[in-house]
Amino acid sequence: MSPDNPRSAEQPMPRGRTPRRSRMRRRFVAGAVAVLAASAGVGALAPSAGAASTVDIRVDAGTSLGTVPSSGAGLNTGVGDEHMGDAKVSSLMKAAGVRQLRFPGGSGADGYHWKTHTMSDGGWIVPNTDFDHFMATAKRVGAQPILTANYGSGTPQEAAGWVKYANVDKGYGVKYWEIGNEVYGNGHYSDGKGWEIDKHADKSPTAYGKNLVAYAKAMKAVDPKVKIGAVLTTPGFWPDAEKAPGDSADWNNTVLSIAGSSIDFVIVHWYPGGTTTADLLKTPSRVAGVRSSLRSLIAKYAGSRAASVEIAVTETDAEFSPAKTSQAAALFAPDTYMTWFEQGATHVDWWNLHNGSGDAPTTVDGQTDYQDGGILSAGTCAGGKCQPPRDTPFPTYWGVRSLTALAQPGDTMVKSSSGNSSVAVHAVRSGNGRLNVMLINKSPKNAARVSLSYAGFTPAAGVVTTVSYAKGGTALTTAKRGTAVGQTLPPYSITTLQLKRASGTAGDDKPTPAATPTAVTPLVSASGTTGTRAQGGIGAPVGQATPSSPSGDLASTGASNTVVTYSALGGLLVIAAGGVLVLRGRRRRGLHGK
Repeated sequence: MSPDNPRSAEQPMPRGRTPRRSRMRRRFVAGAVAVLAASAGVGALAPSAGAASTVDIRVDAGTSLGTVPSSGAGLNTGVGDEHMGDAKVSSLMKAAGVRQLRFPGGSGADGYHWKTHTMSDGGWIVPNTDFDHFMATAKRVGAQPILTANYGSGTPQEAAGWVKYANVDKGYGVKYWEIGNEVYGNGHYSDGKGWEIDKHADKSPTAYGKNLVAYAKAMKAVDPKVKIGAVLTTPGFWPDAEKAPGDSADWNNTVLSIAGSSIDFVIVHWYPGGTTTADLLKTPSRVAGVRSSLRSLIAKYAGSRAASVEIAVTETDAEFSPAKTSQAAALFAPDTYMTWFEQGATHVDWWNLHNGSGDAPTTVDGQTDYQDGGILSAGTCAGGKCQPPRDTPFPTYWGVRSLTALAQPGDTMVKSSSGNSSVAVHAVRSGNGRLNVMLINKSPKNAARVSLSYAGFTPAAGVVTTVSYAKGGTALTTAKRGTAVGQTLPPYSITTLQLKRASGTAGDDKPTPAATPTAVTPLVSASGTTGTRAQGGIGAPVGQATPSSPSGDLASTGASNTVVTYSALGGLLVIAAGGVLVLRGRRRRGLHGK
């Protein structure tokens, strides 16, 4: 989207047209170049463990972090994707363990009219992607739908009609309904130049909150069992904590103060990005702080219902990083899904099934990166270089599919920790009593030797079964390798150990819930940094140190007593431009009709 074009570039586009990255700009005055310089060194991983070093991994199989949600790994689909329902595509999604499909597609949802299968403002759409075709695809995949009702150019009555058709007339039983996509991107915070369609005369958070109540009332009158989701800004990401002229509070506080009693889940999008691939791979450590902020908001406004209000991450990928389809993005995927699940999210949906590349391919860590947000190739070309044949799985597909070796819905996630940030770990106790441990080596060059110890579970001795995905791979590889207490992980790899319990140890402790985290709740300032509730401070300008972080570096946000500080606005790219700081808001590329 160019700044003067209100339509999202994410909205489906005709074949043959090159999708453009949307940009929205926000300017900060003098001194910003110095701010940029201050934050330039943020984000490197700790030195990775080479083959000669040992990383200590501890798995506490007796401490539960909750169960893997029934939605499992979700995925976005769009009405401009004419191959969404192809048999091969459905088979690939099913094999990847996709348990939720989001429809009708990002910002396009705020222009989509379900009954006529048309798009406001002439957006690209194809005949075989209407709602019934989508539901047929979801059934073949074995995935539950999550639908985005048209807020930007629709009405509560239109949404209620969709509920009636879906759940009364057709008996589809669609449970989850978002009200709008990124509604805060409607221009309210950017002098009218946003990326999200919003034809309401009043584009304020107050108007959205009131309309959200009307949508919920109309839709639940048709089917009281549906769950209604409120669009929130992601804590730490623009425009979180912003107040436009005439507002008394920011988006999240305003919307929830009005609609907190009418909703069943809150929605955020997670595009953490990073200047380097190392930056990207450390971002899951920030999830706990974001979750803490969201839970504080929910508790403030949902009252006795707070515990039942879910958190849904309905879009995520590696958009604002050098890697989109290459190995770093593949490693980011399962780490992000599992971290959000461990923090209590009930939905995590990757952007996108097919997407198409808008920029020329690049080389990232020795691999061609097609700069495409999809997990399957769209078969498009950019910069004189073409993608692999359509529906070829990108490494990101295999990253998502790696989750099938770790967990199934209903399995119990258990506590685990790593002695070095270059190796991530997630662990799950399966229904048959086994323990699966996923190890992610984030070093692009060095193997990592790991030493594992266990509490609440005694693994059988001997060689163990591993399921792995390594750089350059075109499939998951199952092998007998190493033991339960010692493994060597290839560079840039995902390795899942599938462990049997030692004989005679059936009395191992059953997992018990982890203690409620006591982390200081992050408070995001209008500048985009995060401080604490103490002293009522608002934090320092983006990129500058706050009292809690003298260096200004990006702090880890695990469930501890750590005070969180973000040194850069979560999903925004920072560039110097003539003495001002230009923050380019995240938007996805347009979906080709491929």
